[in-house]
Amino acid sequence: MATKVLDSWALLAFFQDEPAAEAVEKILLDAEAGRTRLLLSVINWGEIYYSVMKSVSESAAETKALEIAGMPIEIVPIASDLEMVRQAAQFKVLHKLSYADAFAAALSKIRKAELVTGDPEFKQLEGAIKIGWLR
Repeated sequence: MATKVLDSWALLAFFQDEPAAEAVEKILLDAEAGRTRLLLSVINWGEIYYSVMKSVSESAAETKALEIAGMPIEIVPIASDLEMVRQAAQFKVLHKLSYADAFAAALSKIRKAELVTGDPEFKQLEGAIKIGWLR
């Protein structure tokens, strides 16, 4: 079974019914059917929460949090995963990624998983991690 890491960009595109929403929906259906394992860093979960809260409301952020909880996505904690934190810090410094994006990239690298995103900030990591580009 393939393992994929969702960046917050992918889920926000899905929630906002942007052009990439259909591709994200297919990935979610594959996960529901057991063909794909989906991971989301708790840091990226927080990025989704604050983005929705900032642009809409806290109530909308809570609704999205409940929707994510009902999806076939494993939220990956970082509480004691110093390897992931170290890798994220290295990506942050060496590639000038946002801190949340650095965690999505680190999770992809450590779990040897494809990162699913449409965020052009990740272009600089092509070759360092596998990226499934959403359009």
